[in-house]
Amino acid sequence: MEILDTTLRDGEQTSGVSFSYAEKMHITRLLLEELRVDRVELASAKVSEGEFETVCKVAEWAASKNMLDRIEILGFVDGTVSLDWLTRAGCRVLNLLCKGSLKHCSEQLRKTPEEHLADIKFVLAEAKKRGIDVNIYLEDWSNGIRHSPEYVFYMVDNLKDESIRRFMLPDTLGILNPENTLRFCREMIQRYPDLHFDFHAHNDYDLAVGNSYSAALAGVKCLHTTINGLGERAGNAPLTSVIAMLHDQLKIKTNIVEKKLNRASRVVESYSGIRIPNNKPVIGDNVFTQCAGIHADGDNKNKLYYNDLLPERFGREREYALGKTSGKSNIKKNLEALGITLDNEAMKKVTERIIELGDKKEIVTQDDLPYIVSDVMHTQSADTIKMVNFSLSLARGLRPTATVRIKIGEEEYEETMPGDGQFHAFSKAVWKIYNKLGKPKPALTDYNVTIPAGGRTDALVQTTIAWNFNGKDFKTRGLDVDQTIAAIKATMRMLNMIENMQ
Repeated sequence: MEILDTTLRDGEQTSGVSFSYAEKMHITRLLLEELRVDRVELASAKVSEGEFETVCKVAEWAASKNMLDRIEILGFVDGTVSLDWLTRAGCRVLNLLCKGSLKHCSEQLRKTPEEHLADIKFVLAEAKKRGIDVNIYLEDWSNGIRHSPEYVFYMVDNLKDESIRRFMLPDTLGILNPENTLRFCREMIQRYPDLHFDFHAHNDYDLAVGNSYSAALAGVKCLHTTINGLGERAGNAPLTSVIAMLHDQLKIKTNIVEKKLNRASRVVESYSGIRIPNNKPVIGDNVFTQCAGIHADGDNKNKLYYNDLLPERFGREREYALGKTSGKSNIKKNLEALGITLDNEAMKKVTERIIELGDKKEIVTQDDLPYIVSDVMHTQSADTIKMVNFSLSLARGLRPTATVRIKIGEEEYEETMPGDGQFHAFSKAVWKIYNKLGKPKPALTDYNVTIPAGGRTDALVQTTIAWNFNGKDFKTRGLDVDQTIAAIKATMRMLNMIENMQ
């Protein structure tokens, strides 16, 4: 089964998403070199001068890697305008957007099927002269096959012997369901057994993956996806879910490298600014996390709560959440991962404390366990680095400034630094102290502020910061009515954690 990924074209039509040249180049390399998708739809012709320059550079790179035939550009039935754009950009595969329903042809183009067909054939003839390969999108095909099938068959009957590599069947408005997707795709394949058909799903009814399943079952040869399901309106079929579905449910092979999926999703999350929901299949933060204690107990007894979606396949690890439903089995698994052993009485106290925190809706992670154990056992505080004092200044027309005094062991250190924001200034002051002491510091990889709904300005804000230290990824959280102070609390927790790691 082929996979065409259209994150950089259809995915970029997500409201508020725009990729820079460097981002498009990086994502293209991820898709082709690491994930090994078969084809990448890079852009639409005629969008902007900046897009043209980006396509030129990506095409030059692809040509140097002998991958230019895997780069595709969406173009239009506009005489030679799209062909000229594509040729100047250095590309050689055109995805020609044609009308796949009578309504679109007659009402948007205001042309007869015969007139539209003649325009398409003109573009095909010009493309052939220039050595450009053409695939055809039958835009609004799902409505066409439902309401004007005679138009769809007229178009394909008259195009099937032209120099067209692939006929692409889009559910442009996301109106199909798995039952009629199967029926309509089979009808096309049975009527035209020698043609190569792609299926392009949209997710308006949350059925994009189910419809892709049916299309694959019917026998289409390629599915279109986007990373993280980006796309217009409700988005497209997410690459990760489609691959899991093909490999596990239909036992259909692809060239995709599963272990690279999570990393690619995180890169696109960062570039797009569209966060991955915690419960998103395969890539969400929570999908390999067991919460109920009975599940952890079952996993200890011959992996009773495992399925085929093993986290290791996707470069991830199974986790056991800590909260009011945890139970001793979850807590024990987390303690084992940290190399901590407790007797029954200590385990009972730790369990009670975690349940107490869960009732207060506080998030407890594996990284918090040493602090909880230390607290309930009344041992010496796990914090070797403590905040003595800090001062943050913010004034119009001046850069924010932070003065920080922290205690490391028995010594106190103070520094003042300006920054681009209050937290940035705070961080620079801390890192100045660390640089003087020759202490290693982590890389900040993500920063997320969660503000409760309702507009209350006195509500507690949670700041979650993701870090990487010596190859280990972890998160710390801070809670306060002020998001900057919440971030400072998260940072202090991080400093103590890396101190303990060493």
